Parts: sequence; C-alpha cells; structure tokens
Amino acid sequence: MKTIRIIIGLVALVFVSCSEDRDDNPQPNLVIKLKFDESQPRLNNLGQPSSVASGNAAQSPNVNRMSANYIEFAQTATTLLGQGEIVFKGPETTAGGSNAIDFQNAVFAGNNETFITTPLSEVANGNYQWVRVSLAYQEGTINLLVNGTDIIGTLGSFVGFNNYITSFDLNGNTIDVNANKLQGFWAFEALGFTSQGQAPEGATTVPNPLFDSSPVPQGSCVVTGQFANGLNITGNETEDVVVTLSFSINNSFEWTEVNSDGKFEPSAGEQVVDMGLRGLIPIVN
Repeated sequence: MKTIRIIIGLVALVFVSCSEDRDDNPQPNLVIKLKFDESQPRLNNLGQPSSVASGNAAQSPNVNRMSANYIEFAQTATTLLGQGEIVFKGPETTAGGSNAIDFQNAVFAGNNETFITTPLSEVANGNYQWVRVSLAYQEGTINLLVNGTDIIGTLGSFVGFNNYITSFDLNGNTIDVNANKLQGFWAFEALGFTSQGQAPEGATTVPNPLFDSSPVPQGSCVVTGQFANGLNITGNETEDVVVTLSFSINNSFEWTEVNSDGKFEPSAGEQVVDMGLRGLIPIVN
C-alpha cells in the first residue's frame, strides 16, 4: 500500500507540474502572410490602372516565393516613409561595399504562407490606414517560346534597393555572384541552362498611390497599399491579428514584341522591360 501511495503521489506531482508549466494565457501575435493574385488590378507607379503598353506583351508569372526587407504600417496618407510603425526590417550588410540587403539571411514565403510572426505587444497601438512593403526578391516560372517550342523557365528577380548576394539556387542550378547588385538584377534558367542580366534603372514598376503626399526614394521598391477598413491595434487583443499582403501579379512580366504573337521569345530579340509587382491590397483576417 505504501508503494502504491508513493506512485500516486508522484503521478499527481507530474500533473501539477505540467499544469503550472502550461501557458493558459498565450500572448497574441501579428501574423503577416503573402499572397500573389493575378486577378487584382494592374497598377502603374502612381497606383492608377495601367494596361500593357502598345508594342509590348505581358503574362502573369507563377510566383513561387518572395522576400521583403521592410514592412511599415502608416497612420495616414501624409505619414512619411519611416515615420509609421515599422513591424519588420530584414538583415542588411556592407560585405559587398555599400549597404545592401543580406540575401543569404533573408526571409522568404510562398503563396498563402506566413512571412513573419511577431508579438502584438511589440506593435504600437493605433489606427493604421496604409501599409508599405519594401520588396527584395521574387522567384517564379514564366512561359516562353524557343525555336517554335513552348517551354517553362524559372526567373529570379532582385527588386530591392541593393542586394548583397554570395550565391543562390535557381531550379537546382547554383548562381554565383559574390557582389552587390542593384535593383533590376535577374537570373533565368530553362532546360538546365542559366543566364543573368541587369534591367535598366527605373524600369521596375513600384505602385505608390501616395506618390504626392508620401513619396518613396527611387529604386527602393516600396509598394504601398491601403487597408479597406483600417487596421486598429488596441493592445487589448486576445487573438492573433493576421494581415495578408496580397500582391498583384496581373501581367507583371512585360516585354517588347518582335513577333506579335503574345509569346515571350528571347531568341527573336524580345527584351524584358518590367518585372515589378502591380499593386498591393492588405487584408485583415
């Protein structure tokens, strides 16, 4: 009997210990997810609807993953960049010379995946009407025509202000860089062959509906979007607040047409003119 009482006591002690260790009041988080939507409006740099330019063609890529380097909630349309609530800032480095995004330590997420999770206690209380996101990298597949054959290629485009890259994988192929690369650097893979290049300065579309009241620096790739009903953080939340950043990929890959067939044909001399995202709609779940 004495042995049985000892065992029962030990079991009870374990249950009490587990009960004390369990967190009955978990703290709520801000959860930010990414979404890529080809049905969203296609916008220009001023945040206005934009069609594909005459003489060009475009397609909506299949974006596999993306990285951002900066996320900020802004209270009003006149809140200047950097004066809102900065909820994320990615790692940067001077290893390549001037200050740049540290690509090797960047955060990535795919469609409908969580990009970051941070305690709501670290987000200032307030009512936010806008969100700004400085994009760094996007990767996905596009369709192209090679010698009369339709194939699929993988495109990695660096849209951040400056990017320090040692190397990266593109569909199983290692691309060595070991240098800083400005906005517009890209690498492409198809059928096991790779190429890389640099888009002209200012060629990447960066929609900012607040262009007049809150401009952003050229080359920063800070895309701006408005909450439909605002985002109100009170400090009294008991559940996670989930914000989905829905980016427009509506005909976001655009090129000059040589053969007017709506197909991207690099061998015919067709040149890429834009790889920028075409708008941002933040959604509070």
